[in-house]
Amino acid sequence: MSNFGQILKEVGEFGLFQKRLVAALCIPCIFSSFDLIGQVFTGMSFPHHCNTDWILKPGPNLTDERQRNLTLPMNKDGTFESCKMFTPVDLDLETIEARGINSTTGCIDGWDYEAPEGASSIVTEFDLVCDNSGFVEASQSIYMAGCLVGALLYGAISDRFGRRFATLLCLFDLLLFGVGAAFSPNIYVYMILKFFCGTSAGVCMMNATVLGLEWTDPSKAALCAQIIIFFFPVGMMLLCGIAYLINDWRILQMVLFSPLILVLGVFYWSLPESARWLMTHGRKDKAIKELRRAARVNERMVHDDLLNELEMEDTSEKRNMFDIFRIPYLRKRTLIMGFNWFSTSLLYYGLTLNTSGFGLNLYLTQFIFGVVEIPAILSCLFLIQHFGRKITQAGFLFFGGVACLMVLAIPKDLPVVVTIIASLGKYFSTASFSTLYVYTAELYPTILRHNGVGVNAMCSRLGGVLSPLIWLLEVYHYTIPMLIYGIAPVVAGGFCLLLPETLNVELQDHTELKKPVDGSTGNRYSSEEILEQHKL
Repeated sequence: MSNFGQILKEVGEFGLFQKRLVAALCIPCIFSSFDLIGQVFTGMSFPHHCNTDWILKPGPNLTDERQRNLTLPMNKDGTFESCKMFTPVDLDLETIEARGINSTTGCIDGWDYEAPEGASSIVTEFDLVCDNSGFVEASQSIYMAGCLVGALLYGAISDRFGRRFATLLCLFDLLLFGVGAAFSPNIYVYMILKFFCGTSAGVCMMNATVLGLEWTDPSKAALCAQIIIFFFPVGMMLLCGIAYLINDWRILQMVLFSPLILVLGVFYWSLPESARWLMTHGRKDKAIKELRRAARVNERMVHDDLLNELEMEDTSEKRNMFDIFRIPYLRKRTLIMGFNWFSTSLLYYGLTLNTSGFGLNLYLTQFIFGVVEIPAILSCLFLIQHFGRKITQAGFLFFGGVACLMVLAIPKDLPVVVTIIASLGKYFSTASFSTLYVYTAELYPTILRHNGVGVNAMCSRLGGVLSPLIWLLEVYHYTIPMLIYGIAPVVAGGFCLLLPETLNVELQDHTELKKPVDGSTGNRYSSEEILEQHKL
């Protein structure tokens, strides 16, 4: 009898087939970045003031400056009010100039925006300013809620219907709702479409990482995952250039997501299913077909006898997401890793929301944000391959949390030092995210892998939702937010040490724990976990 790991060695653990697959799986991450970060540009705000064209009736030859002086009240800092105007009166221009207008009102005829020629956003088109400005934040929260739902939904879809189906469905939804958002007639339709975009874009990287890991050898798993994740910041940098060239948000939306038609066509005909997933669902013939395809591309010969002896484990018992919490050792891993994802998200968004601008334009600032994530991903790959997943993840969380706590100890009159320490915290949080995608997928059996990653990704989205709310606690004491952002990762890093190491360990296919046959795979399962599993 042959197990899947032995067959994969004969087929090729990281040959041309796997390299082509990983290269293809990088593409969804780029579009995921477009959708997640694209809201920065489609929701861009511009200086604005009330439309006061009513005064052009008695004074058709007024200059713009004179019109504003007669119709707009001034703020204390000497600038014009953005959300108030003088009440329109039925008087001639000479009387208005002599007496002035004392009463004010809201913007009854809309707003004028000081935007570049041809530029538009959802803010300018749907007038999301003044009393309606909350719709911008509301749309972002609804989008994040979509990411949370998608993390659970696609985890179940992938484990039930396959990795290929989940990836294709995710891209189809992103195409449909991403392009559809460009035709939104109002902000309410836009928010609904962005919710469904969130269900797909938020899990593109999760789908790609799981499929890539299941086709590679454990020694190459980290490399595979980090290459895929690497293209998220690449997408951020590409987005900045595209958004800089296209100022109209509707055209930008269509340009960003229309290429998914081509991607879907290519993926439909070429994307393989996970042979490991097929085996765990009793579809041996289809799994052998995919393995032969991989061997052919890798120019390897695999004897039919070896393929026919591929071991089929008992799959009569169907598993679902609730088994993650019902099985003791999986429940332990989920609670610890869920807290890891939550704390990492809290740290990442907490520092991001509190980081002052670089004094540059929006496009260049976002480009720099993409650049600084690249060294974090690259260093993560080196560390998890040489020191293991557990120690590296615990270290990233610990040092990221310490960086937040150190910010509180630095005097406010040293802003350069504060910025450097905060940037280190963001570096560690990015590296932590990169490690989590690899480590989490390796901790769950194939039959529940995507469900497990989905539940943990949901915890991350919850951290993203709560992170800005924690800043509201600053009214009680300025140290409270940073204490939370700092303590949570440190505690999560400590809990991380209770997890098993997965470096160079064969991926687990079923929920039953087995001791390694020899010492080459490392001490993956503790005796306590095996005893807990046998209590079922």
